[in-house]
Amino acid sequence: MVTFLPTRPGRLADVPSFERAIGGAESNVACALAAAGHRAKWVGRVGRDGFGTHLTEAIGGWGVDVSAVVRDPERPTGVYFRTATDRAAEAHEVVYYRAGSAASAMGPATVPYELVAGGRILHLTGITAALSASCLALLHELTAPRAGRPLVSFDVNFRPGLWADPAAGGRVLMDLARRADLVFVGADEAAAAWGLDDPGAIRAALPEPAVLVVKRGAEGATLYERGPTDRPAAPATAGATASGGAGAADGSGPAQGPRAADGPGVADGSGPGTGAAEGPGVADGAGSRTRPADGPRVADGSGPGTGAAEGPGVADGGGSRTRAADGPGVADGSGAGLRTRAADGPGSRPRTGAPDTVTHVPAPRVDVVAPVGAGDAFAAGFLSGTLRGLDATGRLRHGHLMAAAALTVPGDLAAPARRAHADRLAAADDSAWETLHLGPGWTGEDQEVRTP
Repeated sequence: MVTFLPTRPGRLADVPSFERAIGGAESNVACALAAAGHRAKWVGRVGRDGFGTHLTEAIGGWGVDVSAVVRDPERPTGVYFRTATDRAAEAHEVVYYRAGSAASAMGPATVPYELVAGGRILHLTGITAALSASCLALLHELTAPRAGRPLVSFDVNFRPGLWADPAAGGRVLMDLARRADLVFVGADEAAAAWGLDDPGAIRAALPEPAVLVVKRGAEGATLYERGPTDRPAAPATAGATASGGAGAADGSGPAQGPRAADGPGVADGSGPGTGAAEGPGVADGAGSRTRPADGPRVADGSGPGTGAAEGPGVADGGGSRTRAADGPGVADGSGAGLRTRAADGPGSRPRTGAPDTVTHVPAPRVDVVAPVGAGDAFAAGFLSGTLRGLDATGRLRHGHLMAAAALTVPGDLAAPARRAHADRLAAADDSAWETLHLGPGWTGEDQEVRTP
């Protein structure tokens, strides 16, 4: 959809003019991945109007394959207006005009599975689930268990304003997340949608995905990862489902820069990334520790290996510590030792096999220009690291770096740092990473990267 950004802070009632930009969680991810050197394809519907033309041309201008985008002759392109404040702030306002839009006509009948089946990663979000019953049916179709499906990445993206019944919307998104392989969710979203604000409790409620990333804003992000041989099938009864503009990854060969994909997605880049760990139990180039836990306890965030928590898991301390937890939960980082188990989640199933490896990486300090677009950019950075085969710390740090690129520009989208530059920052030791300070312009030739 087309996004209208305010030209100055203030209430929508007071802002005199807006600037046009492109918006859409899936297309944002596709654009960022293409700009990072992967092959990306965006699948969606826009109107046969000027806004639809602008969207298609602008997304294609980022190097994204838009050959599967359908121009609807009867329905308009969706638009929305928002204020300049952070989405989590009470003063934030957003007004959607997308009821009956071209995107809302997506469904199993209008988006054949073959359009998205050829990529390495298929990225979906919960925003599309709210658009219409047919969109919901499409996401249900795309997340259904089937032989040879791409790795399904799902960003919860809970937007209460899009749901007639936000509580019901939260249940829909929980069901969809449990059908995916890789899930992104903000702790604030989980609190609003599910009443869960602790990463361990979120993992307990979502035991099925092999990979779960809980984003915690300026505090960083926590990754829960289960071994690839312990991936459960999607639940037989998954409740309501949905789809959105689908961005997928295609790994047929190395990309030589942003270019159109043969299939719906992104290829991994020019080669294996730097700073990848040799495997569990080996310190990576950043000084983060990755090793199995001795028992169902780990240190809280108060210091290096002190103050064991009572429950199974990991605290989110200042460094990027990683340990395998005995259970699906983590301590909340405060020393409280919250105990969480998969069976405690609503309708969740106990997981078998290897326990989670849990990694927390703090976010760098960022001089924020506009607090929008960071979630999509983080997902793109993490997916880029996934395609490149980076270790847990590398994937999370690249997510943070791409989010920082978005936060230091006025709009929702930003060109990421050059890969070599991002790799150097991501490979820093823990002390250097924790003092990293990024400001406007840091991704360009004259990077503004400061330490205290």
